[in-house]
Amino acid sequence: MDEMQEGNASSDLENATKNAKEFFVLAGIFSAASNLLMLTPILYMLQVYDRVISSGSYATLGMLTLLMIALMSASGGFEWLRSRLLIGASARIDQSLRARTLNASFKTALVTGGAIRNAGPLNDLQGLRQFLTGNGIFAFFDAPWCPIYILVMYTFHPWFAVAAIFSVLIMIALAILNNRLTSPPLEKANESNGQALRRINGMLQNSEVVAAMGMEEGLERVYTGKLDQSMVLQARSSKLAIIVSSVSKSFRAIMQSILLGMGALLVLNQQISPGMMIAGSLLLGRALAPIDMLVASWKGFALARVQYNRLSKALKAFGPEKASMPLPIPTGKLELENLMVVPPGSQKIVARVPQLTLDSGEILGVIGPSGSGKSCVARALLGIWPSAGGKVRLDGADIATWNRNDLGPHIGYLPQNIELFEGTISANISRFGGINPEKVISAAKAAGVHELILNLTDGYETIIMGDGGALSGGQRQRLGLARALYDRPRLLILDEPNSNLDDQGEKALVSAMIQIASEGSSVVVITHRTSTLAKVDKILLMQNGVAAEFDTKDRVFERIAAAKQKLIAEQ
Repeated sequence: MDEMQEGNASSDLENATKNAKEFFVLAGIFSAASNLLMLTPILYMLQVYDRVISSGSYATLGMLTLLMIALMSASGGFEWLRSRLLIGASARIDQSLRARTLNASFKTALVTGGAIRNAGPLNDLQGLRQFLTGNGIFAFFDAPWCPIYILVMYTFHPWFAVAAIFSVLIMIALAILNNRLTSPPLEKANESNGQALRRINGMLQNSEVVAAMGMEEGLERVYTGKLDQSMVLQARSSKLAIIVSSVSKSFRAIMQSILLGMGALLVLNQQISPGMMIAGSLLLGRALAPIDMLVASWKGFALARVQYNRLSKALKAFGPEKASMPLPIPTGKLELENLMVVPPGSQKIVARVPQLTLDSGEILGVIGPSGSGKSCVARALLGIWPSAGGKVRLDGADIATWNRNDLGPHIGYLPQNIELFEGTISANISRFGGINPEKVISAAKAAGVHELILNLTDGYETIIMGDGGALSGGQRQRLGLARALYDRPRLLILDEPNSNLDDQGEKALVSAMIQIASEGSSVVVITHRTSTLAKVDKILLMQNGVAAEFDTKDRVFERIAAAKQKLIAEQ
């Protein structure tokens, strides 16, 4: 399976490049035309020196000048077209990979439990797009024409070609040296900077806790160290790049001057004309220009390579969604078969449930001490965490085989940490799909939050921020419950849904559970409150990550009471 996903991911990148192939081909053609026309000023100068000045012909000078202006104008047009083509290529690659990259960013955050909150793959894709529209990429199109300029120099004199080849080899060696010196510290700097930014984001997201308990200085020391490390590594990389770039520019200027002196010597020996002496120096400068640009832009090349590797790794880690035949709307029957749950990135089993069956219309209460694996089981039931062993079946089908977009509308989920999104209240309740006013109001009433919404300034059109803004914890939790109840889901999972609710809110919660179960949906509620447990049909008791009890509510409570009495008697 992993190999298949890697193959699919590789083909995604290859197909994105192939889709933009015609842009690169045309850009190469226009680069060829532009580079050929760049010989125009050199040939113009050569003709002026060797023919016009010696003949004194004004007509020849005028015609050569007009021809030079026309050809250089055409060269400028080709340069403009090449730039437009590369912009088009970057846009097409971005459009081809945007959906897959967004999906990879989402899945990266999902499997880490939200620990990685930045859109890393999307940022890498944007960086690659900017690289394709920058000046550094032009060097790749211009560098292959270096041998053409050297060949023209050979026609002037073989020593010109020898000097040019020597200069090119030294410049290439400097480019390779620049890569080896700057790439390792730059990669480490990017890694340290990413770690620091993640910690800063965590600090900002929990700013109230940080401010209340005076944690700001301590947290600053933690991430400042990472930022300092990143700055030191970036400074080291930049210093090395500047040194190599300065040596490259100086060497280029020295060689052009040496070639001019060599030309003067050949002129004195009457082996070439004065025009060829000047033209040879200009040609050497033109031949070395793209290589010099490669050296100067190597930091951008190194960064683009890091971004490409990261993006490739992300796409390979999360292959495209496999097409599957749509399944019927679920009735809500839930079955667990030897379920073993392992958090993403870990190898430790945190929850085991040997056997469990929940029929449609039943309410299951999940109880147990903190850290016993209750929320882990909830994530496995939702298919958010793939099971390390066993199966979670919904209507007999492995929940991992369901298409998430098809299954999502039939699932209601209220996590412990309520996450609302920037937008209107109606959009949040309707899950940012097509807003159905009747369904939105019905869900709000079921959650007991309809009257509260009406009392807001703009009612259901009130815009809230991602953190809920001025809403209290209980109000946010009831809005989250309304979102979970939207469109009457067939499976409703509630993780500590009454942790912030008052008595009125808890009554609305219990009423909503009973109502949706009476309509044939199955409900799983993780709670410690007896008022909620009084309405459940079955109980799952988790202890130390293992299902210690599963039966009807009365039987489980009887066994718990008997175990307590036995323990008291023994003591």
